[in-house]
Amino acid sequence: MLFGLAIRINQHLKYKTVTPTRFNRQRREICFVPQNEQNPIFVPWEELVAWVTEAQGVTEYGVQRQYGFGIGFYHPDTGKKYTLEFQIHGLPQAISNWEAIRAYMEFEVHTLKEIQDPLDLQGPDDPPWEGVHVFRNARKRLHDEYREGKRGVFYLVGWYLYHLMTFWTLPNRLVEWEVRKIRRMNQKALPEAMAAWSKPLPEGQWARPSEELRRQSRRVLELRNANPKRPVTEIFAQVTGECEPQSVMQA
Repeated sequence: MLFGLAIRINQHLKYKTVTPTRFNRQRREICFVPQNEQNPIFVPWEELVAWVTEAQGVTEYGVQRQYGFGIGFYHPDTGKKYTLEFQIHGLPQAISNWEAIRAYMEFEVHTLKEIQDPLDLQGPDDPPWEGVHVFRNARKRLHDEYREGKRGVFYLVGWYLYHLMTFWTLPNRLVEWEVRKIRRMNQKALPEAMAAWSKPLPEGQWARPSEELRRQSRRVLELRNANPKRPVTEIFAQVTGECEPQSVMQA
């Protein structure tokens, strides 16, 4: 627990020095501010590259695997290579991270609930993070199901014991505190050029996908519909071999 707390504190300290990456689907661009630099870099969405790394080693505890998810680009003016990579728990999480970004940029997904809410605990007016409202929604559902006979008394007691042992609503309140703190930090750290770039555009000025991206997207959907159980990584690999790899991950 202390180790996890140390990681959290280190992450919060970074918010004071690291400007968050932003995705603008109206402009179809990404804005990066590399660490220790002041000027933001605006990169076309279709020039972004994404990847997953996998490492495997043997220790006295057995075989261990590590995964990483990264995105990168070449500076539009200088050609310098920039990368942003972080550790993840496995390949499915890497694909989920990328698909969440891609869903926002390509399919105009506005909320997390539209793509991921496995327990369906987010109300229509609830914020997307797992705050106290998620706990209250879960408790209300539990009592409704108990009254309807869908849950027994042992399940009801077990639910309360579990949440008592996990500090009741404390985890949810920590999430809300973290969101508030991140918002305050982000507002202070946002460069003026980045703030201006983030402002909405009239719909007539919105950027549109290139014809090459549209073609790749149609090809991915075609392969997906032909074999829905086929891993998406294999589909991307096939499309990569059929076209330029620069933007295949956007398909």
